Amino acid sequence: MARKRPEPVEVVKARRENALSALVEAVPFIQFLGVEFDRRGDELTGVLPFRDDLIGNPLLPALHGGVVASFLEITSIVTLSWHYLWEDIESGAFDPVKAAGGQLPRLPKTIDFTVDYLRSGLPRDGYARATVSRAGRRYASVHVEAWQDHRHKLFAQATGHFLMPPPTPRPQSPIAVCFGSPIPLCCPMRRYRFWARWTRAWLARWAQPLLSALLGWAR
Repeated sequence: MARKRPEPVEVVKARRENALSALVEAVPFIQFLGVEFDRRGDELTGVLPFRDDLIGNPLLPALHGGVVASFLEITSIVTLSWHYLWEDIESGAFDPVKAAGGQLPRLPKTIDFTVDYLRSGLPRDGYARATVSRAGRRYASVHVEAWQDHRHKLFAQATGHFLMPPPTPRPQSPIAVCFGSPIPLCCPMRRYRFWARWTRAWLARWAQPLLSALLGWAR
């Protein structure tokens, strides 16, 4: 069997860049802070361009702590979303046009987010990179680090826990839909309950009237 020919690199890059742009531009608060993302393969680096109105302490001067925390949380959520949408992006199931038009996939929700301020944020660009420590079906843990001049001289870091969006429902079998099963029959207990309900429905519909007719005839 012939191996499938790989896509041209221009097509792959364009698909990934369009998906990332749609994901970032659909959130107004990201645009308000001016946060950008630099992509290298599947790795994202958040960039916070410096602006004078981001200063919280004009005497030092230093970046506002709320700006730093927001930057870290944005980087965490976008990285986590990029992580769980990666297969849809690569397969083409993620439509950047629909996402840019407002039909954005559901994003992870923050459960808790703990920030460690290691040093004052200087009046210059900031960078952040998040690592998904754990990604389950319902919950995910992310660690994010931020720096400015030197990658190993962090000025803030954070750890967050997030509630993952529900998975896309799989199409159900016609039998399950007919009998009102809200979930696929993939579990033995669910199959047992389905067939028990089906048997009761069949007995109520056919067996009992037939038995009553036979008893009436015998009398």
